[in-house]
Amino acid sequence: MILDIFARRARTSHAKTQVELAQYQYMLPRLTKLWTHLERQRGGTGTRGGAGEKEIETDRRLVRDRIALLKGQLKDIDRQMATQRGNRGKMVRVALVGYTNVGKSTLMNVLSKSDVFAENKLFATLDTTVRKVVLGNLPFLLSDTVGFIRKLPTQLIESFKSTLDETREADLLLHIVDISHHNFEEQFNTVKSTLAEIGAGGKPVIVVFNKIDAYTPAAHDPHDLAPKRPDQFTLAEMQETWMSRMNDQDCIFISALQKDNVDALRKLMYERVKSIHLTRYPYEKDLLYQGWMEAEEGGTSDQQ
Repeated sequence: MILDIFARRARTSHAKTQVELAQYQYMLPRLTKLWTHLERQRGGTGTRGGAGEKEIETDRRLVRDRIALLKGQLKDIDRQMATQRGNRGKMVRVALVGYTNVGKSTLMNVLSKSDVFAENKLFATLDTTVRKVVLGNLPFLLSDTVGFIRKLPTQLIESFKSTLDETREADLLLHIVDISHHNFEEQFNTVKSTLAEIGAGGKPVIVVFNKIDAYTPAAHDPHDLAPKRPDQFTLAEMQETWMSRMNDQDCIFISALQKDNVDALRKLMYERVKSIHLTRYPYEKDLLYQGWMEAEEGGTSDQQ
């Protein structure tokens, strides 16, 4: 089902190649089961081998040939994308990561003032999109990546290597969480474990709880003496709980759709990106401070 969704969402030739490879890799070990009704047929010489077995071997060979071709195409694409990443110089890289359908592309559009495809459906984004963003006078690269999901098929992880490399090579991760989803804590843990699996588990992270405009706590009987369940917390209680758990400096609550608290996110991102930037260009400290103060005096985030 996941592979089918990916196939319908793929728009570029790169994404289509990645999905097709994952589909064939998934299909290859399952071909035998597709032809079990023919395996019992006998050949004309009386041996156990028959037309059914030959058909299986033919299909296996065709699938293996197609897999080899697609892998070759993806190697060429990987080299091209690695060259593109290398040409970006030493600019700080920030990657949006998170479970599928948590609002990464919507936030990408807000922060970068771009028009990345965003829609309320699973895996709307399969291709990595990179945009240059400037806060104050501090430039950095912001990338929107494919959404994660619980038990992500290994075929997809292998096929989407070049896409996931954007996450592995990022200097800072914005982990977007849909706080309005009833199962957001499990989604949060799934993304954390997936990041660890792909080698991006130790990177600096800002946890961004999105969709606060859609958050509605479950009903709680005031006469019930039992403690509130987490899903019964008010938004204020949820903020206090998670911000103390995650450290106030690494956690923020926003609505990308309504642009609530986005300016606070910009300031937090600026501080994190500036810290990374100054380790590479320490002589720019005074220039960055002056640039941000001038942007603040300008008065609006739209000017940034």
